[in-house]
Amino acid sequence: MIENPDAIDDLFSDLLELVRARSALSGGLRAGGRWAVAFPATSRVKFWGIRSGAAWIDLGDGAPLLAQAGDVFLFHAPGPHVLRTDGAGLPVALDTLAAGRRGAILQLGDGDDFFMIGGKVDLDEGSAPLLFGGLPPVLRLPAASPRAPGVHWILDRLVAEREAGLPGSGAASAQLAQLMLIEILRAHIAEPALLGSGYFKALADRRLAPALRLMHGEPGRAWRLPELAAACAMSRAGFADHFKRVAGASPLHYLTELRMRLARRRLRQGGVGLARLAGEYGYGSESAFSHAFKRVFGESPKAFRDGAAA
Repeated sequence: MIENPDAIDDLFSDLLELVRARSALSGGLRAGGRWAVAFPATSRVKFWGIRSGAAWIDLGDGAPLLAQAGDVFLFHAPGPHVLRTDGAGLPVALDTLAAGRRGAILQLGDGDDFFMIGGKVDLDEGSAPLLFGGLPPVLRLPAASPRAPGVHWILDRLVAEREAGLPGSGAASAQLAQLMLIEILRAHIAEPALLGSGYFKALADRRLAPALRLMHGEPGRAWRLPELAAACAMSRAGFADHFKRVAGASPLHYLTELRMRLARRRLRQGGVGLARLAGEYGYGSESAFSHAFKRVFGESPKAFRDGAAA
């Protein structure tokens, strides 16, 4: 259970701020017999919807995942991986297979024992690592999940948008891809035991809930460790240790990143000066605010604002 609905909404809002408009359906793979496809590493977040058949996803860690009809997978910046059937020989490189494609569907082998559709969600660089920290590289939404029918509806709509090619199809597909991203993440964070240290796990932690409500309620306030610990009825040392184990960062580091994520959103929207943002988020000068922003995102707030405007 998420203990801080406002905080999780903030996190999802930050995530959607990072999603680029070209996120959409890429195509599909139809295969028969024994086969294997090697996918290269990518910086993109991508999704697969298994429509029929079954195959193994081999991430190279010695623990392949079984992908069955009705399952949906979300890959966060995965390394090289192979999709294969039992008894398959050497995999065909995806680029080699795609070179002979006709239309959006790739064909491998004879028949249609297996069919999946896939797409990508392109994210701006910057705070994506903050948001995906603690999540495994592959999230699986099984066919039996209560959320699966909703995700399959989204997949069907993505296919329909691609096939129809109507005006506004690109914008509609991007919104659908965003919605699917949220649905898969919702299903995953509903099981905190599956999460590693990270912000999603922190938002599901009952003991940290009072401190997180304070920070998200007044991000510009100069919160001190004793205040936050007292709100959680914990000692200062115990609170700091528990927070870092759950969130993967210290409370004050979390607060800094929260402020910078909120500031980044405001800068993207435009119409606000750096001096004003500095004051709103607890910095005594524009220079101090700019330094903090650059530490988190690797570029100055002015450079980000100018890039967003362009």
